[in-house]
Amino acid sequence: MICYIVHFIDSLGQKQERFHKTNPGRKRSYTKAVQINGYSKRIHTVLRDIPRPQISDSEVLIEVKAAAVNPLEILILTGSVKLIQDYTMPLTLGNECSGIVAEVGSKVTGFQKGDRVYTRLPLHKIGAFAEYVAADQNAIAKMPEGYDFNTAAAIPLTGLTAYQAITEELEARPGETLLIPGGSGSFGQMAVPIAKAMGLHVIVTGNARAKEQFLSMGVDRYLDYKQENYWEQLSGVDHVIDTLGAAEFEHELAVLKKGGRLVSLRTGPNKAFALKNHFLGFKKLLFTLAGSKYDKAAEKQGKEYRFLFVRANGAQLQKITEIVEQQQIRPAIDSRIFSLSHANQALELVSKGPIQGKVIIQM
Repeated sequence: MICYIVHFIDSLGQKQERFHKTNPGRKRSYTKAVQINGYSKRIHTVLRDIPRPQISDSEVLIEVKAAAVNPLEILILTGSVKLIQDYTMPLTLGNECSGIVAEVGSKVTGFQKGDRVYTRLPLHKIGAFAEYVAADQNAIAKMPEGYDFNTAAAIPLTGLTAYQAITEELEARPGETLLIPGGSGSFGQMAVPIAKAMGLHVIVTGNARAKEQFLSMGVDRYLDYKQENYWEQLSGVDHVIDTLGAAEFEHELAVLKKGGRLVSLRTGPNKAFALKNHFLGFKKLLFTLAGSKYDKAAEKQGKEYRFLFVRANGAQLQKITEIVEQQQIRPAIDSRIFSLSHANQALELVSKGPIQGKVIIQM
């Protein structure tokens, strides 16, 4: 069945290509998109012509100028997140992008044709690796003033992850202490200035070469992980954002004060995550069982474990835009810029590294 659908879409693209070659004056009604035909442990995408998205009354059509490539794309194409979100195939990849509003739905307010916008697309309706993508008005925000499309495309996913971790999962308040183990990468570049803008005392562990950069960003303490073990240096921390996974759980939990919270971006979902996201039946049971080890360990010490899978939120993204403009936050961009036709190479680079910042596909 999947093969039939893929063959149909390919045939449709070929027919449209022939139509527009013989009718050059007609409006282009298709878009190039990077798709997968099914989940696979091997990175393999197909660039094909698909019908240009038709927007609903509450959506905008974005002419994509740049899309960021994230580890999340690898998780999606390998099927690693299908319990959280399963997709119909073929699927256009891409979770975050920047571009220009090409059309607006009849009920859209606050945006108009020509606006420069960016977005972390809703998880159930991704598709940033394309020339055009439809997005709900509640998932987008206007780009920061003075930022180019490549830089803007690198902001939404990590920005929203940091914002939701700090404000929703941790419910951190000014003056409290936040530790980010392994925070010297692209996540920390966004999370640190956002946390500082919210009045938090921030501690980061990372490599030696990033120390000066993070101290200049306002980090209150920076620990070189090769020289110092943070669990031997710290105690009584209010909050931890885990970027490293289950191997660090015991150490991260140990430095938390009683009543403190640890939110993980990698270790795995738990019962609280299932309840918050309204998962029922088998999924709720599975996530409860999967996270029970971490929940019990935290509860035993009078602490709390959370898991975050970032979601689209245009209102929050607009607040991030304000912080980005005020703090002049500019995430690092890898010097190797890719086109849609080289999406496989971009994904391979993110999967295997090393990279020097966000990897960008430029239209």
